[in-house]
Amino acid sequence: MPARKVPTPQDAAIARRILLDGMARDTGVSGLAGELAALHPRGNTFPGEVFLQVAADALEWCGASRAEPLALEGMPERFLPECAFRGRQNKKLQFAVLAAAALRGGVEPDLLGEVAWWQTDDFWQYALYAAVAYIRAAASGAGVPVRRVCQELAQRAGPQPG
Repeated sequence: MPARKVPTPQDAAIARRILLDGMARDTGVSGLAGELAALHPRGNTFPGEVFLQVAADALEWCGASRAEPLALEGMPERFLPECAFRGRQNKKLQFAVLAAAALRGGVEPDLLGEVAWWQTDDFWQYALYAAVAYIRAAASGAGVPVRRVCQELAQRAGPQPG
């Protein structure tokens, strides 16, 4: 079987669109993961990087800052109630959540250095969880529907491929 091509900027735009459109339609996390799985090349962090960028955009959208921080305590229970995380899964989610916050702050996390010890090919899924949680948290904090946050984040990205 031939190796999958290297992800392109168009692939990144498609991943972003699937995530934001799906969340705007109230698609659950497992449904989103099912739609996005085909975009993930085995042994690659893509589309995880895209999801971290979306999560960072959600933090920017809601105005999270040092003066007005977004509380992470209880985030999985509040914003990912359909998911159950145990043991190392909690650490993986924590890394993805903190990596998105680092991006928002202008710091590029060492994804490969971190996920190498995971010994699994699931970083993209934890980045997806982080994006979903941050989008839901942004909507909750602003008192608006998730659909609105997704629409505004999609507009910020500019035109998307077909």
